[in-house]
Amino acid sequence: MEIGEILHKYWGYDHFRPLQEDIICSVLAGNDTLALLPTGGGKSVCFQVPALAMEGLCIVISPLIALMKDQVENLQKRNIPAQAIYTGMPAKEVEMALENSMKGKLKFLYLSPERLKNENLRNLLSQMQICLIAVDEAHCISQWGYDFRPPYLEIAEIRPLLPPHVPILALTATATPEVAQDIQEKLHFRKPNLFQKSFVRENLTYYVFQEENKWQRLLKIVKRIQGSGVIYVRNRRKTQSVAEMLQRNRISADFYHAGLTMHERTRKQEMWSQGFTRIIVATNAFGMGIDKPDVRFVVHLDLPDNLEAYFQEAGRGGRDSQAAYAILLYEAADLKELEQHFKQTYPDLETIKNCYQALCNYYRIPVGAGASATFDYDNADFAKSCRLKPIIAYNALKFIEKSGLILFTDPYQNASKIYFSCSRDELYRYQVEHADKDPFIKILLRSYPGLLTQFTRIDEAELSRRAALPLPKIVELLQQLQKEQLLVYTPKTEKPQLTFLENRIDRKYLYLTPAIYEERKRMGRKRLDSVIAYATSDTPCRSQQLVRYFGEKQSLPCGKCDACLREKRERISTERFQEMTDYIQKILRRQPLSIAEIMEQSHYEEETIIQAIRWLLDNGTLQEDERKKLHWQ
Repeated sequence: MEIGEILHKYWGYDHFRPLQEDIICSVLAGNDTLALLPTGGGKSVCFQVPALAMEGLCIVISPLIALMKDQVENLQKRNIPAQAIYTGMPAKEVEMALENSMKGKLKFLYLSPERLKNENLRNLLSQMQICLIAVDEAHCISQWGYDFRPPYLEIAEIRPLLPPHVPILALTATATPEVAQDIQEKLHFRKPNLFQKSFVRENLTYYVFQEENKWQRLLKIVKRIQGSGVIYVRNRRKTQSVAEMLQRNRISADFYHAGLTMHERTRKQEMWSQGFTRIIVATNAFGMGIDKPDVRFVVHLDLPDNLEAYFQEAGRGGRDSQAAYAILLYEAADLKELEQHFKQTYPDLETIKNCYQALCNYYRIPVGAGASATFDYDNADFAKSCRLKPIIAYNALKFIEKSGLILFTDPYQNASKIYFSCSRDELYRYQVEHADKDPFIKILLRSYPGLLTQFTRIDEAELSRRAALPLPKIVELLQQLQKEQLLVYTPKTEKPQLTFLENRIDRKYLYLTPAIYEERKRMGRKRLDSVIAYATSDTPCRSQQLVRYFGEKQSLPCGKCDACLREKRERISTERFQEMTDYIQKILRRQPLSIAEIMEQSHYEEETIIQAIRWLLDNGTLQEDERKKLHWQ
């Protein structure tokens, strides 16, 4: 099937977006390819279409479990066989996914980068007919990237295990030129091959305002711009206070952050996505899987940590190609707060080492053990146990994570799953022998097709409604069926998960060199300075500033942002001023006149003509005599 036919059959589109077809053809020609497409540019189609055009399995490597699950679910809805394997997943589910991959039952297998360290997986790769390796969020490969993940470096190590013709497609929305070069080197590209779509979003207008009363300006914005919007703030408490302020002003709004239960987050996101809630006020936890096309504005009430994150978040506006606005509001105090946040992001090396040791003690993990162990994680409780501020403990462990020793997993979309591990005949016999359970089993089978072949996400609350049974009873029935070995039930987790990727290392062997630490801090400082420069600089055009940061040097001014409008006003003001001085010179060369007499003859605004006269007097171009008459010098 031709790639155009595949696009139409599975996605319903008649045409590719700019650069998509070129990237797909490069992959089909067997070339290692790096694709830089801005947020909303259709990156997933670039590997899904060529994989469907080739024989075999496409392995997709992604660091974001929520995004992996979202893409797998979307592929399954299109009747494309896909599954995901990630850290913390039940062994039975992993086993099934690998078996399906080897038997050719899958077209896409999504893996977290940490999974590539698994020797069993590496041994099985040669038994899979692999046609393509797709690396999503590829900036994580680079030491210079803003979200470096050491396990990503394992990707290049699997290349010798695959046939030499299997290409790699790396995709990212945010990469500076040095990061793009580093990605290709780290993935062992056979030759440099970069496809980069312009980062310019012509329908998206950027504004930056220094505003002492940000809430008042925010109200003006949401009242002036019609349609759906997102407001980003730095902390959880602020999401609620801003949402409540909007509600008091009769504006439909809700709040969203990582501290909410998964059920609450899913409900809030769906209400906003379907248009029942107009505005969502959120931390940066809101973003993955967001594909709402008609977002008319994205407002940042706090300065972002880096321009990569800002560009992605702002880019969620106007994906339908209609006019949208990305607005950053800040005050002088925000610059100081950003500096303070930066200091907290880089605890000293001793604190980081102590935190790692305290974490291992917290979970009672002895030296030389703990690899693959997964635990619920409560940052406040852990910080209290080691007498650190929660923000310091969190950032110290994030540094440990970037060293490849541990992994945090957000519980979002970690929905409950079930799978009937018995045969169809065994299930039928059980239904006949246990008439009291038969209605519930039938509801399960009707509600979730495929339970007999693969793990399927379920919603206990929805089952409670359909079965007209209390929620605890639903959980009890699922646990009973599992106890009787009819199904496997993995309940959802409400807390973040922390997984030890390696066995515990003795503190004295924990290798965190000052050079690496200082280099990462220097790059962090560079990104911070870029944010401050973007916020405080009046020139050039906002769009030009952003795309230049990502290496695009030749873009034109947008003509619509606050910087362009200011420059336009100043140009008009200058032209107007020159026009007035020419007029004053013309009438005063005929005869000296008083200011009042000039005003009587002039058609210009009174305040403007007086300003021009004052400037000419101050510069000695005009001189006033004893009769208060003005002379042109």
